[in-house]
Amino acid sequence: MTELHASSDDSRPVTALDEGSGPVLLVVHPGGGDATSWDGVTRHLADGFRVVRIRRRIYVPGADIALPHSMAVEAADVLAVAGLLEPPVVLVGHSSGAVAALEAALSAPSVFAGLVLYEPPLPTGEPVAGAAGVRARAALDAGDPVEAVRIHLRDIVRVPADTAEALVADPRLRAALCAYAAAQIAEDEALDALGVGVGRFAALALSTTLIEGDLSPAHLRRRLADLAGVLPDARTVTLAGQGHAAHVTGPRVLAAAVRDAALRILRP
Repeated sequence: MTELHASSDDSRPVTALDEGSGPVLLVVHPGGGDATSWDGVTRHLADGFRVVRIRRRIYVPGADIALPHSMAVEAADVLAVAGLLEPPVVLVGHSSGAVAALEAALSAPSVFAGLVLYEPPLPTGEPVAGAAGVRARAALDAGDPVEAVRIHLRDIVRVPADTAEALVADPRLRAALCAYAAAQIAEDEALDALGVGVGRFAALALSTTLIEGDLSPAHLRRRLADLAGVLPDARTVTLAGQGHAAHVTGPRVLAAAVRDAALRILRP
């Protein structure tokens, strides 16, 4: 594995993990962790693809997060790394990383051969964070990242309350989640700043595969359906027995879905 180095529009350095060989999959990882969160999926893809994973700037350890954060900044970082790669490039995004991927593709569709998006939390018919985001920001600013993470999991992602409580009760998981709490809350705010609605994606004619888990929170599946309804060339794939975190619970299953989607784009 090697590391790529690019410079974004604001002259900030952007790095990416680069491994494997073959057609390029440019991956934008989900929130709540860094690019290594997709290690398990990458292992099942790097035998047939060159997998390039962007290190999202707000999730780099020790990152200085400029507020307000914006998805436009993340989209510019995606395009900066894409500029280093030989086409065709299939853009893959997971959760908020899928939103960043969408924004990049909307800004420069000719850069990408197609899209693979796993449950982007778009504010399609309602905000993503809303009032819960305000409470999470207040908790974080008051020096209580555990409460901020609890609110994010329970009221924004909408995992069951007992599951959210179990996650923050586990010392190891709590430490990992709190390490990225500031980034997570900044990201929630950036998602809501996009505004409610998906009409602007009706012009995005790229071949797109939308991935969902049949155990995922209902609002994520509803947001995905809203997006599928406006994209001109989209298909939806449902992962049986998986939720929003198949990169952890079923990396082989998720990799198979990404592989199949990428091949459909590259070999129509």
